Amino acid sequence: MPKKRRENRISTVIAKRQRGIIVVLEDLHDPHNVAAILRTCDVFGIQDVVCIYETEKYVNPKRVGRSSSSSANKWLDFTVYRSSTEAVQALKGNKYQLFVTVLDDTAQPLYDTDMTAEPVALVFGNEHTGISKTMLTVADKKIFIPMRGMVQSLNVSVAAAICLSELIRQRMASRKDFSLPAREQADLVKSFLER
Repeated sequence: MPKKRRENRISTVIAKRQRGIIVVLEDLHDPHNVAAILRTCDVFGIQDVVCIYETEKYVNPKRVGRSSSSSANKWLDFTVYRSSTEAVQALKGNKYQLFVTVLDDTAQPLYDTDMTAEPVALVFGNEHTGISKTMLTVADKKIFIPMRGMVQSLNVSVAAAICLSELIRQRMASRKDFSLPAREQADLVKSFLER
């Protein structure tokens, strides 16, 4: 891609990046699920992803599933923690509200949840064991995707796509400006040009 065209494309994409959202992947087991979620993050303009590897084998998010992520990981920023407690301390220290996806009696339906809060960390748990007790204990909101079939679960990458789609839909409907501040956009343009 010619240099000027590439610069224009990068500037256009960054102008649509969303501030105040972090996607948290807590101990995901399958690297293909991680890659699919990273692709969804990029599609919806989410820049920051937290990966927690406390019980599962560490997978470098910068290198995971290039084909299934369509190289989205190249364009995202990652923070990796080795414990959920450490991640929670960092997120809460930066005033993030934690929205965790969980099937339990205290969770509220995704579509009845105001997701325009800022900043928000949307947490997805392990494919088999779900969200950790650490995350559940400190969650600001527990949400679930209403299901009408016999099966009461979705693949975590599908669940992430549905939740992120609803979050972005609500933000757009609010008519608030969730774009990055000009300085952050300029810094991100510079970073993208070096990637």
